[in-house]
Amino acid sequence: MTPDELRHASSFGAAATAYAAHRPDYAQAAVRWALEPAAGARVLDLGAGTGKLAATLGAVGADVTAVEPDPAMLAELRRALPGVRALPGSAEAIPLPDASVDAVLAGNAMHWFDMAVAGPEIARVLAPGGVLAGLWNVMDDRVDWVAGLARVSGSAAIGPRDTPAGWRAATAEAHLPENGAPRFGSPEQAEFPHGQRRTADSLVATLATRAGMLVMPEREREAALGRVRAFLASRPETADGEFTLPMLTCVLRVRPLRA
Repeated sequence: MTPDELRHASSFGAAATAYAAHRPDYAQAAVRWALEPAAGARVLDLGAGTGKLAATLGAVGADVTAVEPDPAMLAELRRALPGVRALPGSAEAIPLPDASVDAVLAGNAMHWFDMAVAGPEIARVLAPGGVLAGLWNVMDDRVDWVAGLARVSGSAAIGPRDTPAGWRAATAEAHLPENGAPRFGSPEQAEFPHGQRRTADSLVATLATRAGMLVMPEREREAALGRVRAFLASRPETADGEFTLPMLTCVLRVRPLRA
């Protein structure tokens, strides 16, 4: 991971409460599809953040263990989901025994993993017949006003993984290490309709939790968020009251290679 990537990956803890309040959950249909090949219901939510994916996993009947490296995010997860087993750890050092879970899922987190190290770790904790899946919530820029929002916001707020076409290209090899032998086979990608009820203010607050925004100098961040506010005020879809932000939950699903 480059220094810039490390800075982005470690930026969320300071905004854990805002992240919990404003980030969306995941489409249940996407989670069910991710888990479809798994032989059992034991699921590791890896890089679990504040528990957005863990909550959806619980809603579809999974037996969830959450692992999160950031203490502030982990504390927020434990507060929100006291019934979920939540442990400190990372994709590169998973605090679970061998063959102890049937699926490993990562919500908006797999792109932060060092798969040269995390790949063997994930393969180690997966039981036979296991599956690895990454899930990303993206904005549906096939909708005209969402495409306009993406242009105004800039890549710090709506980046290459945050729209459907960009997501497909940016994550197609997210399961592969930069160096070394791959531990997982050919990927399957799928997209599932989703949405989030927002107001102009809460959508601005959501975009403010993006990693690129969190590491931006304050003056630049406020200027960018000001452009977003002005754009939302100018659009009839978003100017007054609540609206649904058109989204997709996108899934990359892979199976371990046979030893």
